[in-house]
Amino acid sequence: MPATKSATNLSATTSRAVMIQGTGSNVGKSLLVAGLCRAAFRRGLKVAPFKPQNMSNNAAVTADGGEIGRAQALQARACGLQPLVDMNPVLLKPETDTGAQVILQGRALGRAQARDYAGLKPRLLEGVLDSFHRLRAAHDLVIVEGAGSPAEINLRPRDIANMGFARAAGVPVVLAGDIDRGGVIAQIVGTQAVIDEGDAAMIRGFLVNKFRGDPALFQDGYRAIEARTGWRGFGVLPWFAGAHRLPAEDAVDLRPPTGEGLHVVCLCLSRIANFDDLDPLAAEPGLRLTMLGPGRAIPGDAALVVIPGSKSTRGDLDFLRAQGWDIDLAAHHRRGGHVLGICGGYQMLGRIIRDPLGADGAPGQTPGLGLLEVETEMSAEKRLERVVGTALGQPVSGYEIHMGRSFGPDCARPFAHLPAPEGAISADGRVIGTYLHGLFSDDGFRAAYLARLGAASTPGFETGVDHALDALADHVEAHLDVAGILSVADGGSGHGAVSRN
Repeated sequence: MPATKSATNLSATTSRAVMIQGTGSNVGKSLLVAGLCRAAFRRGLKVAPFKPQNMSNNAAVTADGGEIGRAQALQARACGLQPLVDMNPVLLKPETDTGAQVILQGRALGRAQARDYAGLKPRLLEGVLDSFHRLRAAHDLVIVEGAGSPAEINLRPRDIANMGFARAAGVPVVLAGDIDRGGVIAQIVGTQAVIDEGDAAMIRGFLVNKFRGDPALFQDGYRAIEARTGWRGFGVLPWFAGAHRLPAEDAVDLRPPTGEGLHVVCLCLSRIANFDDLDPLAAEPGLRLTMLGPGRAIPGDAALVVIPGSKSTRGDLDFLRAQGWDIDLAAHHRRGGHVLGICGGYQMLGRIIRDPLGADGAPGQTPGLGLLEVETEMSAEKRLERVVGTALGQPVSGYEIHMGRSFGPDCARPFAHLPAPEGAISADGRVIGTYLHGLFSDDGFRAAYLARLGAASTPGFETGVDHALDALADHVEAHLDVAGILSVADGGSGHGAVSRN
């Protein structure tokens, strides 16, 4: 539906907040919040993102030395801010199908099985509210992202991610539905039908996301949602074609093969982590990037195979072997191919991974792939640090987020200096291991690395991300009643307006 433009009127003296919840997972909440954050920032508001609880192995190291979900780091960028741990106080990093590492305010609290997690929630909610109140006190506006769906009423007791947080913090809600997956009328109307009256009263309206085609064809459906729920609509947002230019947070968003030219293959491990390391390569027009899923052989025309980070290094090493990728990698290397291991992938390339304390799973040790003369010893202490230095004669920057230390003869040929020597290079120069995430974002380094493979590079990746955020904000402004959504933060029904006076 056409967006209803409103004038704006939010006082800067008292901070406000609005929460975007979804009818399900992967309905586009993260990008919606990023777009609204950039739109509010461009209106002169001092705005910050917030997500009470996130589940992702794609993490960012914050300016204050912790870790949060990658989506909140992107949202912080949309706000013109450095990421802080308060923007995502609870981060769950899955290690198995039923267990995850729990990060509270940037630091590892421990591991929890799904059945035991509910017992932690009172403590976690205290941390969530502490972080939220601190953010709200420092900003004009906080835009909150929910997790999953408030319709998961089996999870409602002790909930800290959706309505449990909204009601504890007094934050009004706008509900987003995903028309691309079908059944959006039932998604939104059904949500109202199953949640309790107190939760439903927190919702000020709805919007429809990911529309393809002519929005006029959905007018009757849109009006039906308004009539059945009594909620006002804030618009229908068409599919944003530029989403591929922004970092994805969830493994379900891993992209199909892109581009043409030199073939780069990344192995999609079962607990793949920090896979946005590959985003700058995906944006290169002279490369073809394949995110290789399980059950598929490594293509024979691959020039470079990347083994990415993992939240369960030894477990994913077993997974890699189960796919036959160890055999494929050996053949790829014999053919003269290049291999790059990042973080957990670096550890897998060595001779052995020892974990006597069970820091990365059950205590024990696992033979590595043997493509680097290094060994890794896991430890309980996690290294979280932003770093700058040089690699291949070029300035490079990024972050480290790992447990364990790697050492051995190939470390005498370090990959980088940060400023201490870091990483390892094989004697033939075709196998590299490093703990440095985000390395390809630096144009000079990326160009130097690709030149080794005989490929050219196009500069401007980081600038492109900011341009994409502006395009996202333009897209949101064009199709949604942004002023109405922001006015919800001021306690209104969405018919008022929000600005900084």
